[in-house]
Amino acid sequence: LAPFRNECVDVLNDNFGILCDNHHHEVATAGQCEIDIKFDLMTNSADGAQTYKYVVRNVAQEFGKVATMMPKPISMDSGSGMHTNVSLWKKNENTFYDKDEDLELSQIGRYFCGGVMEHARGLTAITNPTTNSYHRLVPGYEAPCYVSWSDANRSAMIRIPAKRGRATRTELRSVDPSANPYLAFSTILASGLDGIKNKLEARDRVYINLYDLNRDEREAMGIDNL
Repeated sequence: LAPFRNECVDVLNDNFGILCDNHHHEVATAGQCEIDIKFDLMTNSADGAQTYKYVVRNVAQEFGKVATMMPKPISMDSGSGMHTNVSLWKKNENTFYDKDEDLELSQIGRYFCGGVMEHARGLTAITNPTTNSYHRLVPGYEAPCYVSWSDANRSAMIRIPAKRGRATRTELRSVDPSANPYLAFSTILASGLDGIKNKLEARDRVYINLYDLNRDEREAMGIDNL
C-alpha cells in the first residue's frame, strides 16, 4: 500500500496544492489507508476533501485497484471515517487554546464541544447520510456510537488531540466520507457556534471504554446513543 499512498500524496501536493501531514495503513485488514490533509479555511478544506476523493480513486485505477469511500465496505471489519478537526481563530490566535485551563482547552473550546454534543444526533443527517453510514456506527470497531468527549479515549465521539498551542483542536470522529463536506463542515460549525452563543457546557470527559458498558450504565452516566 505504501507506493499507492505515496503516489496519492505526490499528486495532491504537486498537482492540486493540497498539503498532506501524514499517511499510514489503518486498522482494517483489507487495504485501508489514511491520508491526513493539512488544515485550511473551511471552504478550502471542503474543496480539498472533494479533490482528495477524486485523486484517490484515479490513482487506485492506475494501480489496477478500486478505492471506495464507503463508511463500512466490509462487514465485521473496521469502517472508514472522515475525522474532522476544528479550531476557531481570531486575530491569528487559536481561541481554543488557554494555557491556564484544564487540558489547556479554553472555555470557548468547551462550549464548542458542548454545542456539537447537543446537536450530535441531528448532525448525523448530514455527517452520516447513507444507510451504510450506520453499519459503521456500531460498537467494537473504534467507530464512535455514543455522544461523549475525551482527550484520550478512542471510543469517544469527540477527541482532543494531544498537541497544544496553535494545534489545539477538537476532532469529531463520527463523520464519514459519504458526507458532503461543504454541508458537514457548515453544520458542525453551526452546532459549535450555538454552543458558544448559549454557553452549552460539555459533559464530563469519559476515560473508560464505552463499548464495555451496558445501556443502563451509559444512561446512568448521561451518555446518549449517537
